Amino acid sequence: MNVSWSASQYVKFEDERTRPPRDLLAQVPLERLSSGVDLGCGPGNSTELLIERFGAASISGIDSDDDMLAAARERLPYTTFARADLATWQPEAQHDLFFANAVFQWLPDHMAIFERLMGHLRPGGVLAVQMPDTLDEPSHRAMAETAADGPWAARFGEPATPRKPLHPPSAYYDRLKPHAERVDIWHTIYNHPMADAAAIVEWVAGSGLRPWLDRAGPDHREAFLAAYTSRIEAAYPTLASGGKLFRFPRLFIVVVK
Repeated sequence: MNVSWSASQYVKFEDERTRPPRDLLAQVPLERLSSGVDLGCGPGNSTELLIERFGAASISGIDSDDDMLAAARERLPYTTFARADLATWQPEAQHDLFFANAVFQWLPDHMAIFERLMGHLRPGGVLAVQMPDTLDEPSHRAMAETAADGPWAARFGEPATPRKPLHPPSAYYDRLKPHAERVDIWHTIYNHPMADAAAIVEWVAGSGLRPWLDRAGPDHREAFLAAYTSRIEAAYPTLASGGKLFRFPRLFIVVVK
């Protein structure tokens, strides 16, 4: 996936973005571990949660984006972070925990990666994954609609991102259960209070919207953002107290080997 990310944009809503990894970690049935890896660690907010629970000596992180890695190293200078592509990454040792917060939705063949990772867990080890399940949400439908309706449309002969819809929970269960003692799968829908449509745009600008803006190019960036913001304004009703609720579904998977 050749997409660049912005750590500073991503952490503008750090409290809201850190709630899902906190909820995921709460369901990891490990009291201690000798080694765990934060896969797609981003700016280190999820890595910090793992360190708080298990200690810095046992946790490392990997990510494919240099900006995210720089932010993670600044945040957690005594933690080991490495650059790696999760599509091809091979662990050099057995681990007790693979923790992945909002990264595998970008990898179309992530089921095969999950199976590969299970082979690098010690008995009793855990694969814990959280993925946004948002492609049918107004925020993400509006990206494709905006791309198709403007002077930039010729630049979008194909989608700006390689994201595909997530599989149904039964597909994950059937694929992972032969490798596991237990598989837990659930959805959580977060409803984030946001000040206005612009705040929702700020949120997605740090993640899902960024590849679309890159494809539109600097000459169309502001116009694309304005058109997208208008769609978001119409798609999310204004609350009686002001502001808008930003609905955000996420899929959680915890697999115990």
